[in-house]
Amino acid sequence: MIKLSVLDQSPVSSGSTPKEALKRTVELAKLTEELGYHRFWVAEHHNTNGLAGSSPTLLMTHLASHTSRIRIGSGGVLLPQYSPYKVAEDAQLLENLFPNRIDLGLGRSPGGDALTRLALTDGVRKSLNEFPRQIQALKGHLEHNLPSDHPYYGVTAYPLSETKPELWHLGINKRGARSAAELGISFTFGHFIYSVGGQEAIRHYKQEFIPSSYQSKPKTNVCVFVVCAETTEEAERHAKTLDDWLLKVAKGGDTTISSIEEVHNRSYSEEELKKISTNRPRMIVGNPVEVKQGLTQLQKKYDNDEFLIITNIHDYEAKKKSYELLAELFPQPSFF
Repeated sequence: MIKLSVLDQSPVSSGSTPKEALKRTVELAKLTEELGYHRFWVAEHHNTNGLAGSSPTLLMTHLASHTSRIRIGSGGVLLPQYSPYKVAEDAQLLENLFPNRIDLGLGRSPGGDALTRLALTDGVRKSLNEFPRQIQALKGHLEHNLPSDHPYYGVTAYPLSETKPELWHLGINKRGARSAAELGISFTFGHFIYSVGGQEAIRHYKQEFIPSSYQSKPKTNVCVFVVCAETTEEAERHAKTLDDWLLKVAKGGDTTISSIEEVHNRSYSEEELKKISTNRPRMIVGNPVEVKQGLTQLQKKYDNDEFLIITNIHDYEAKKKSYELLAELFPQPSFF
C-alpha cells in the first residue's frame, strides 16, 4: 500500500499573484484532506518571486485552522538560520493549538544565496555544519532534557504541551540519513531535488536507526514531482511547464511558472534541452497507468513508507486533477 502526502511550495504562476498562490495552497490542503492524503507540508524559500511560502510556521497555522484532520507540517524549517530554542517554542505553540496534527520537518538548506543568508541571520555568519548540533539542541528543548553542561540548561521552551510534534529530518544524501538515525527521528529523502543516492541513504537510515522517545521504529517518506492526467499527452503538456520552471530556478531571477503557451513559444538551447532530460528522473509524468507503475517501482526501489507529492505546474485545475487521480489510483485508508 502506498501512503500519499503533499508538499506544496505555494508556486506563483505567470499572470497570477502571491496572494492567489497562497489561496490555492489553502484550497489544495482542503481538497487533499477530503481525498484522504495523510499530511500536507509547506516549504521555506527566500528571495525568490516564484514561491510565496517564505514562512512555513505562519502558513502552517493558517492551514491547520482551515482543515480538521490532515497533519500539517514544514518541509522544512531551515534550522541553520534560526535559534533551536525559538523553533521549539513555535512548534510547541502549534502543538498546543492543534494537538497530534503537527509535523516539524527540518532542513539544512541555506534557503538562498550568501547575501540572502546574511539577511536572514542579520549579518551573523552561521555554519551549515552546525545543523546536527542544532537539531540535537532543538530535540532537547522539545523533550525538556538538555544536558546539565549545555549553555542554555535551565531555559524552558514554553508553552509546554501534552503531545509532541513529529520530527522529520530532510535530506538528499547519506549524511542526512545518518543524522536522522542517530537522533531517532523520521527521515525524508528529497528525490524531487536529487534523484541519485536515495536507496543507500534510506537503507543506511534504517540500519543505523536508534530508537528514541519520539519513535521506536524508523519512518521514511520520499518527495517526488508527479504530473498525472487522463492521457500521456495531456500530462506531458503540463509537465513542460515544470521542465521550464526548473530551468528558471537554476538560473535565478524570475522563478514564476510560465504558461503552456509561453513555454510552447520558447526556444531552448542544446544545453537547456540536455538539462531538461537530466531533470526528468526527478519526476513521474503520465496517465494513471503510467504514474501508478512509476510510483510502485519507486517504492520498491526505496522501500519507503509514503510519498510526498509535489506538482509545480502552471495550470491549477490540472494540478488539482493530478492529486485527484492519484487518490483514485491509491485509495487511502483512514489515518485519523
